[in-house]
Amino acid sequence: MYSVFDRFRSHHPETDLINKLQSAQIIRSVPNLIKRRHICIVTETYPPEVNGVALTLARLVGGLRLLGHLVSIVRPRQPKGDTAALHTEITETLVPSLPLPGYSGLRLGLPAGKALRRKWSVNRPDVIYVATEGPLGWSALRIAQRLKIPAFSGFHTSFDRYSRYYHLGWLQPCVARYLYTFHNCTQGTLVASPDLRDRLCAMGMKNVSILGRGVDSRLFTPVRRSASVRRAWRASDHHVVALYVGRVAAEKNLALAIAAYRAMQRVASGVKFAIVGDGPLRATLQDKHPDVIFCGTHHGEELARLYASADVFLFPSKTETFGNVTLEAMASGLIVVAFDYAAARMHIRDGESGVLVPYGNSQAFANAAANVAEGHQSLIQMRHEARAHATLLDWQRVVERFATLLVGAQEREVRDEVTSEIFAASLSGY
Repeated sequence: MYSVFDRFRSHHPETDLINKLQSAQIIRSVPNLIKRRHICIVTETYPPEVNGVALTLARLVGGLRLLGHLVSIVRPRQPKGDTAALHTEITETLVPSLPLPGYSGLRLGLPAGKALRRKWSVNRPDVIYVATEGPLGWSALRIAQRLKIPAFSGFHTSFDRYSRYYHLGWLQPCVARYLYTFHNCTQGTLVASPDLRDRLCAMGMKNVSILGRGVDSRLFTPVRRSASVRRAWRASDHHVVALYVGRVAAEKNLALAIAAYRAMQRVASGVKFAIVGDGPLRATLQDKHPDVIFCGTHHGEELARLYASADVFLFPSKTETFGNVTLEAMASGLIVVAFDYAAARMHIRDGESGVLVPYGNSQAFANAAANVAEGHQSLIQMRHEARAHATLLDWQRVVERFATLLVGAQEREVRDEVTSEIFAASLSGY
């Protein structure tokens, strides 16, 4: 009969569990045995792609490795000669992909059931985290079920809400049903915020847990403020610079960001607006609004310099599952103007560390941005409060919770099985 000890032996061949069973130390040894786990991340997007999901997953993967876990990644092959990572601690499986319509820089992973079945039959993960719900994620989930590998999912993108921005609102109920079915096939779904958890539970999703997000406050910091960047933007120390960072796409509601910028211009002279990022709407917006500064995509220290060199962060998106840029802006000492949900609701105290606007109220958003521009010189304390709060949001705690959510239930199950087998063995005299 295949027992929990056989399972441990197959995962940890260096350990003689039968000998441990004969020792009174076995119960204390079990936690050490199960501490290092093989966690496989399945995702449609990963660095060097630049987006919130990719960067979040990179943080989680790096943090899992620091905790001592073995991590493998399954992702689409990216263009320009993409090859698997050479790092010995991370095994990458690259699958065929197609460009995502409307996003030439993003790939849609094709189903890879046969390849994953072969790979996981030889090198079986302890748990799988499916971060995206595309064809690749669905095939990974089906194979995990067949091989009886625990699988969790992440709700990182509100695809059901995106459809209305691409004249496909009639598809929204179908997309929502697909997401509902997908996530309920997993052992649990991890989300970034309480309001998203509540929305998904209202849809009928089960076992939804809050993971949260962190921010690197050593990278994103006001000390990176750059006089040369502001000169390039033609902004003096007394001018207000508004900033947006993210995809330049319909679902980000950038028309409202520009409307808010115009409202700021009406109450304060010399206001500038810089957009960092790229996407399908960039060319159109750049032609229509030549005074807006389009900076393109940046990352690392250069991105941090751009954040810190601005004053106000405009984030008009209504489709976020979280919005990592909110925390990056706060860590950089900016006054964030955002709708009252997701990261903003979790981390901004309205009027103290930022400005919250009733969800979906476009006029209130533009008015709030204008009020910030008009009272800019008197809002220094708000910027300090934003920075102080962001410094408390450590990625390590998020990673530790991620690991606990993925392997905690399994470890409790294993401990129960070990205890039962020890009891049965004791009754039979070993």
